[in-house]
Amino acid sequence: MGTIVDLFCGCGGFSLGAELAGFRSLAAIDIESKLQSSYRSNFRDSNAITADVMDLDEAAWRHLLGRKRPDGVIGGPPCQGFSVIGKRDLNDPRNSLIGQFFRNVAMLSPKFFIMENVEGLLAPETRPFLDSAMNELPGNYAIFEPFVVKAPNFGAPTRRRRVVIIGIDQSELGTFVQKDFEGHNPAIHVNVKDAIADLPGPVPQGTGNEALTWAKYPCVNPQALSSYARLMRSPPPRSLGSDEARIRHNQGYVSGLAETKHSPEIASRYGNISGGKVDPITKSYRLTWDGIAPTLRAGTGTEKGSFQAVRPLHPTEGRVITVREAARLQGFPDWFTFHRTKWHSFRMIGNSVSPLVSFGLLSPLAERLAFRTAA
Repeated sequence: MGTIVDLFCGCGGFSLGAELAGFRSLAAIDIESKLQSSYRSNFRDSNAITADVMDLDEAAWRHLLGRKRPDGVIGGPPCQGFSVIGKRDLNDPRNSLIGQFFRNVAMLSPKFFIMENVEGLLAPETRPFLDSAMNELPGNYAIFEPFVVKAPNFGAPTRRRRVVIIGIDQSELGTFVQKDFEGHNPAIHVNVKDAIADLPGPVPQGTGNEALTWAKYPCVNPQALSSYARLMRSPPPRSLGSDEARIRHNQGYVSGLAETKHSPEIASRYGNISGGKVDPITKSYRLTWDGIAPTLRAGTGTEKGSFQAVRPLHPTEGRVITVREAARLQGFPDWFTFHRTKWHSFRMIGNSVSPLVSFGLLSPLAERLAFRTAA
């Protein structure tokens, strides 16, 4: 089994895809304990460290990993300074974290690395940040020209597009081509109905439910479920999932269903918006059953005003989607739990790498490692 280190791990979307592909996480680093709290719950055997990657040096890594050398380093440094959706700020101090990713790669000397970020990283005014950051790397890596991966091509029902930078030590893993990391047939897409139609509806607050708001799946003929829904309902591997989630999931429960209470006027307005259109006041996009979701956004942390991101509207009901519906659209399985608050849960999901994208990116590398180990 290959091993990885996850930098800027957040709730663990990147690590989850890696684990499902056959890797084991040796360490997961993030500076924000709230976002990392979900990682600690879902990856029970991992070493989740709340730390600033800028503070990590060779001595710190020896303390964390001992003699272990990870096969891979993965991570998605904060991208707000490069985002074309938000206000691009070339002076955002978080921009320097791109360089910190590659500095730590150089220290750990893995067989491969994968960094994920927003498309804005390749804009003419921001590309120099990336080129300068990659100067930290030693010359033994064959580095792909940065390219865009599209979540639908990996089976996730969202328009999310991200840039990935992949480096491989060919002396240890041989050669790969970009096509190995681009996903499957782009004509085969999972839609919103496939993703969320089988889920329970929102659970009103104040009904005695616990903070994560569990409810039983509706009674549905298993044969009527989409293949995507069946995948999301699959039980967790032995090493993953909190104890409570494993028990509840086995009993037919799913979490993340807390209701977002709307006034009658807002619920009525949302209900009258046509599918594929945007509410003129909140800018919430109305999902359609046969379409896919827009890119789910994270909102901001306390240091940036604690603003909630705009959430899509349910295809037929006058409301925003639930945390679980967002998780399904991003590709998280149903046993994966988030935060007790909707705000932090949506931040976790919006900040994450889709586990389905991660699985697609890491699987070719896991297969090559297994083949070389067996040879």
